[in-house]
Amino acid sequence: MLALHYYSQLKDKISDNFIAKLITSTLLILVTVSLAFSQTVKAATLQKNSVKALGFVQAVQQAQAADPWLTGNRHQQQALESLSIAANTLPDPKVSIGMANIAADTLSFGQEPMTQFKLGVSQMFPRGDTLALMNQQLKAESKQYPFLRQDRKAKVALTVGMLWLDAYQMQQSIALIEENKSLFSQLIDVAEARYSSTIGQAQQQDIIRAELELSRIDDKLVQFTQQKNAYIGQLNQWLMKAEQGNAAANSYQATNTFNTMLAAQLPQIDLQNKALIMAKRQYSNAELVSYFTSHPGVVAIDNKIKSVAFNKALAKQKYQPEWGVSASYGYRGDDAASNSRADLFSVGITFDVPLFTANRQDQQLKAAISKTEAVKTEKQLRLRQLLGAFSSAKGRLLQLNKRQSLYEQKLLPQFHQQAEIALNAYTNDSGDFGEIVRARIDELDASIDHLGITVEQQKLHLELNYVFSKANQASKFTPATLAQQNQE
Repeated sequence: MLALHYYSQLKDKISDNFIAKLITSTLLILVTVSLAFSQTVKAATLQKNSVKALGFVQAVQQAQAADPWLTGNRHQQQALESLSIAANTLPDPKVSIGMANIAADTLSFGQEPMTQFKLGVSQMFPRGDTLALMNQQLKAESKQYPFLRQDRKAKVALTVGMLWLDAYQMQQSIALIEENKSLFSQLIDVAEARYSSTIGQAQQQDIIRAELELSRIDDKLVQFTQQKNAYIGQLNQWLMKAEQGNAAANSYQATNTFNTMLAAQLPQIDLQNKALIMAKRQYSNAELVSYFTSHPGVVAIDNKIKSVAFNKALAKQKYQPEWGVSASYGYRGDDAASNSRADLFSVGITFDVPLFTANRQDQQLKAAISKTEAVKTEKQLRLRQLLGAFSSAKGRLLQLNKRQSLYEQKLLPQFHQQAEIALNAYTNDSGDFGEIVRARIDELDASIDHLGITVEQQKLHLELNYVFSKANQASKFTPATLAQQNQE
């Protein structure tokens, strides 16, 4: 090294103690310059590659646009709308054609006066208002699907946002480790220089300790890379376009890569109903439920309840008779004397008589009422889920805010100060090399923990924003309202 070469030229002119300090100071200056240069290069590289990086808003938008569930849901709604039109239509009339009362001995059409060619038509009329009620029921059922799509988009934003933030945390943790890895490499050089000079307090165990910590850093780097690959793989599953055939395979190959680079900027996700969440007083469940009744998932269940409620009215229609009308025309041939016979015309009605209602209609009505009450419990369960999710996320967020303040105001400055003091003490031959290593490890771990806290805050913002999603407000589900992100 340059510093060692310089030392060999001056060893006969300067005292040994001064030389040791000079060597250490020079190498430590090189460490500082090397770290600053590496951070500058890294920042320039990230800025250069930011155009290709996958941003938070971009990931959410792409996942929502590529979600095949939404397409299937639209088709289901269209199917119900078409069925509602068909349900309000009378059954097709029935036509009958046949020969009646032919003589069995001769099969002659004119032998018997009752022999006739018969043409008939009949029409059935469903019970009461069954057709209109079925039409209304299917229309009511189809109205829940737009809210289901809104809820799905909010869930996709939540799921994809979580995966993006998890992958971002691993990516930035890897960056922090790589920065400190170069520092430990430089510290090994310092220890080797002091040990080879046989001057100062440097020992062989200092070199071994530094190399051990460097190996541990490499192991942690592999672990974080493994976790990042797992999150990226799950994220790519949502970003695949729903295409068929070879196009789908090509799309899969294009997106399923572990080399996906995420944007370096952490999105600042706005917190909806911030005043309510940060309020010190505890809100009652009744007060909170008023916020959740407009959630798209809850509104979808409300429409489902309205749809199922028609089953009761439909069951009551079964107490009424089902009517039918029939008419037929019979053509008769001439008799044996060639006299013309009058043709015959018949008309009639049919209806059933619901007499045995105890084991049929009454039980069907009870079943319809029970189904309606069962769907109502789905709403209660959904509201409980939202209440639980809100309470859990709020409690975790408040404690995370305290931890973030503690790290930013105390822990991070203290860990940095501790590392600087240990470094200065070792430079002046009054400190232990192990203290430098431990201080740098503590500072690195604190930086990674602080990053995790910051990312976890944004994840909780996502959870709470989903809980407070509003139906019939498309702007609530656009990624732009979930995050304000600088142009990358």
